[in-house]
Amino acid sequence: MSQLLQTISHIISYVSIAIICYGAALGLLKFIGNEFGRLNRSLSLEKTVQIKIEVGYYLLLGLEFLIASDIIDTILNPTFEDLGILAGTVLIRTGLSFFLNKEIENIAQNQPQQDK
Repeated sequence: MSQLLQTISHIISYVSIAIICYGAALGLLKFIGNEFGRLNRSLSLEKTVQIKIEVGYYLLLGLEFLIASDIIDTILNPTFEDLGILAGTVLIRTGLSFFLNKEIENIAQNQPQQDK
């Protein structure tokens, strides 16, 4: 059973890496496309903020999976090092989530209301 949980933990870790890499690659492609669009004056700088928020969501999702993996590892092999890694990951995720949510709220408040 322990080996199965360890394998599941590794799979979850790889999934989290894939999510973060996918989000970063997608954000990079959108950013490059946006910059070329700005050169042609067809897109605005505000799109960059939206791209940043989208990449942030992928980072948060990837960190959620990393936390799940670290929790499994900590349960299977509870050492102070594992607890430290788990605590660090949770702190990073909480900080990112807090600041990302603040930024989303600020963007929502500063955007003009569009007529439907």
